[in-house]
Amino acid sequence: MLGSLKSRLLLGLSCALLLLAALVLGMAWQVGKTMVQETNMAHLRYEANLIADEITQQVEHRFQALDRLSDVIGVSNNEQWVSHQLGRNDALLAWFDAIVISDTQGRILSDWPVVQGRAGLETKELEYFKTLKGTRRPYVSEPFVGRASDIPMVLISVPRFDNAGQFTGFIGGVVSLDSSGLFNRLATIRLGSKGYAAVVTATGKVLYHPDRSLINNADFDSKASPLLDLALDGWQGDGVGRLLDGRMGLQSYSQVWPASWVVGLYLPTEQAQLPLSGFIHKLGWIWVVIALLMMPGLWWLLARILAPLNKLEAQIGDVGLGRRAYVDLETNMQELEQVATTFNRVEGERQQLVGHLQEREAFLDSVLNASPQGMFVADFGGNITYMNPALLDVLGIEANMPMEAWLEQIHIDDRSGAKDMWMHSLKTGNDYTRQLRFIRSDKEMLWLDIHARVVMLTQGGHSLGLVGVVKDITERREQEALQRWEAEHDPLTGLLNRRGFERRLEEAFADFQKTSTPSALLLFDLDHFKPINDEGGHALGDEMLRRIAQVVAWEVRRSDHVARQGGDEFGVLLPSCTLGQAERIAESLRQAVSEVSVVHEGKEYTVTLSIGVTCFDETDTTVDAALSRADAASYDAKGEGRDSVVVKLPKAQDPMTLFE
Repeated sequence: MLGSLKSRLLLGLSCALLLLAALVLGMAWQVGKTMVQETNMAHLRYEANLIADEITQQVEHRFQALDRLSDVIGVSNNEQWVSHQLGRNDALLAWFDAIVISDTQGRILSDWPVVQGRAGLETKELEYFKTLKGTRRPYVSEPFVGRASDIPMVLISVPRFDNAGQFTGFIGGVVSLDSSGLFNRLATIRLGSKGYAAVVTATGKVLYHPDRSLINNADFDSKASPLLDLALDGWQGDGVGRLLDGRMGLQSYSQVWPASWVVGLYLPTEQAQLPLSGFIHKLGWIWVVIALLMMPGLWWLLARILAPLNKLEAQIGDVGLGRRAYVDLETNMQELEQVATTFNRVEGERQQLVGHLQEREAFLDSVLNASPQGMFVADFGGNITYMNPALLDVLGIEANMPMEAWLEQIHIDDRSGAKDMWMHSLKTGNDYTRQLRFIRSDKEMLWLDIHARVVMLTQGGHSLGLVGVVKDITERREQEALQRWEAEHDPLTGLLNRRGFERRLEEAFADFQKTSTPSALLLFDLDHFKPINDEGGHALGDEMLRRIAQVVAWEVRRSDHVARQGGDEFGVLLPSCTLGQAERIAESLRQAVSEVSVVHEGKEYTVTLSIGVTCFDETDTTVDAALSRADAASYDAKGEGRDSVVVKLPKAQDPMTLFE
């Protein structure tokens, strides 16, 4: 679906529309959020001030009513007189749930309506009595729970004075926080489904809250809302902060100064932004509908715009199929005209190059097919695309055989290295030179010498591939291997000669110096060998030497090296062998050789060994030191009567440590 240019352009336009819609909606959200917040904050501020003013008037009207009642009662503390006057002014019960009057000492003289046990109560130790007596001004008490009703209430009270202006008690009106009309205005406020109003005293006691469990609750923590905590200190204003339930919300506070109360209005942020969210949601759907309606029009418009491009594509296809020589495009789009002109020029140049290339390919095919030397051509990816008949004949494969198949015929030990060098040459442009083993289908193993060179363009320096020559060097390798073997082996016995033995001694001594790998050395010659040569001739002596060589090679380990150094002198190198092990091997050699014999004219001839044994030592600076010890030990064996083994230790070395 997205493979065509038209589809991609349509997708790009759709993405642009979506991006534009997201940008517009995002800006609308940010601007709208600010406006909604300012509007809601202004509304909260207005409502908070209005409620605070109304509650202030309610409190002041109650203060005034109590002052008038105080004037009516006067300074008399006669309980009957006071009760009589309270009964006459029972209209005040529209503002109060009860009215009480106390004397100078705070004892309740009378109440209305009369509640059994309220008259005679002592209030001189209570907070509101002390405040009234001290300030001599009207006062609203902290909320308390009524003894009889068990509901939260406050006491609105004014002080009483005699003619001399002395404090003579108070008149108080009890206001229930549940049923009085003091907070009726708050119950009618509508701040959405989650907004609410509350009234709190300056000390942090809740007077009104939609959650009735918070009213006069000692566990209420005003510090959970930083703005409320400021308002309790006398601040009034608005802002955005954390509500008591942890949510963020808009808040506005106003003071009710006569009662030292704080009115707070709260609107959760999500509630305030709800209308804006609905508007943005609708606007988003409008964008979606508009975009869907525009899609067919955009598709048709793009089809008209891209029609010349489709025509150009068809004509280029015809040129590729040989149906036409060039493209002829009639369009007003300058870009497409430039593309058509450039294509016609490139096509003309390509036709010329194809002609030259065909001529060169014919010439190259003739040269390669006629060459007696194996040759191949590989592309820039490393795949061999051509092998001449001479190479196919050498490898014994068919021309149509997959490259993966005959690559498996390269010897497994040479395959990985040959592949790595091949890829390195392609990457760096260096010549590829490698000798490897190839196993033909008839199981014959060939040694091949491969030399390939990277073909580079004269302009740009880009690689076109490799051209290589393959030589069969199997016969040469075999001749070289034979020459190497003959150079280090005795032709009579097939054992190492002195040269091969010395090279292996040097290698073992180097290992000893680097890693302290122990190696032992045995030197011996044949006792009583001269009579065999003198009486039976050299042919009989040679036969004895061959038999002894076979026995010695059989008795030692496969990792050991046995050499005939000349005449009847032999040496054995025992790598990774202690001196104790070497002595046991020497004894087995001595015993085995003593059983070898040859017969000439009815006479049987035997020989014995005088073997000298030693090992490399840290004091040795060269191999010659060990050879000298072994040779001296061999002479000591002859001096002891022949047919024996003598171990020669390095000087200043404890003999016991060598046999552990």
